[in-house]
Amino acid sequence: MTSLTKQNIISDALKEYLKAIYKLAHTKSEVRITDISRYMGISKPSVNRAVNALKSVGLVEHRPYGSIFLTVHGEEEGERILKHTDAVARFLSLSLEIDPDEAIDEANRITSKLSNNTLSKIVKLMQN
Repeated sequence: MTSLTKQNIISDALKEYLKAIYKLAHTKSEVRITDISRYMGISKPSVNRAVNALKSVGLVEHRPYGSIFLTVHGEEEGERILKHTDAVARFLSLSLEIDPDEAIDEANRITSKLSNNTLSKIVKLMQN
């Protein structure tokens, strides 16, 4: 399944969970429900439901009470989502002189509304 297809399958909320798992997986040796709960400030049952939803579309692997691992597709999707968010935040901060913290909050809201084509062009613009 392609990124475009995956993007259409998961909700904006699930994208935030995937992004959190992606970030945690690159800073910790293992990621557990408790880690995501603390990182996002969300209850463990809510995190567990989200992880199960991500598992059902093949983005993560998780056994009950065990570690959570990104699949190859989950890794790609997490990287893509984070890259888009970071590029939009940099654009807002540098081009519009929005405070960097506010720019990140705005980017999280904006990226869910823009097409992949537009987001890819923003990423390319901000790489130059």
